[in-house]
Amino acid sequence: MDDFTGRLTKDGIRIHQAVDFAGMHRAGALAADILDRIAPLVVPGVTTGALDAQIEAWVLEAGATSATIGYRGYKHASCISINHVVCHGIPSDKKLKDGDIVNIDVTVVVDGWFGDTSRMFVAGNLPRKAERLIQVTHDALFKGIEVVQPGKTFGDIGHAIQSFVESKRMSVVRDFCGHGLGQVFHSPPNVLHYGRPGTGPVLEEGMFFTIEPMVNLGRPETKVLSDDWTAVTRDKSLSAQFEHSIGVTADGFEIFTLSPTGRFHPTYG
Repeated sequence: MDDFTGRLTKDGIRIHQAVDFAGMHRAGALAADILDRIAPLVVPGVTTGALDAQIEAWVLEAGATSATIGYRGYKHASCISINHVVCHGIPSDKKLKDGDIVNIDVTVVVDGWFGDTSRMFVAGNLPRKAERLIQVTHDALFKGIEVVQPGKTFGDIGHAIQSFVESKRMSVVRDFCGHGLGQVFHSPPNVLHYGRPGTGPVLEEGMFFTIEPMVNLGRPETKVLSDDWTAVTRDKSLSAQFEHSIGVTADGFEIFTLSPTGRFHPTYG
């Protein structure tokens, strides 16, 4: 149930109160813990369906709710995207192969608050070109996060990500973006991972949103498959994504979805 008691900006962005940060930390911690726990299970031969079933079991065990089950008809507790799948990969009986890179995206609801995070995993041996892609994507997320403070703009975040990625001769996906969250799954603003400095809404203390850049080794264009969910790179190049949920503080930011055991990067770096 949405019982928001803060205020809205002129752009429709929710400004939360100081007490709301605790709820977001609880939800974010559970989502991050689930991804920590799934890490050793991402191995060649496992099916993405089996990984999703384990994630759903842990969500229920924690007394929480999956935000994705039932969302627009979706039936799973995670999105699992392999290799050239950009996002919204549907768990199935597909088995992972050695060298596959995998993004797992989990959103849980704890006491009405949404914790949303994703990170990359590797089944078996990590190919060199995939390793570089994963590192650039990971670093791009933190380039964006480091910008966050009151007075900056969402265009500043997007520019920091885009300029870094393109300096590495990779591309930022434009068809999908981050979003506001809190006691709702998706709300304003759209958090673009590209843009011009000084543009877009101004950041204010109490804003909650995700930053979740998707980076392709090839061109940025994507297409959605006939299942109406799975997005893939048009040129079939590898894609990677990392996502954190963020709150704007008086002098910077808090990350709600930090890995409890330091496993956010697939090499635990």
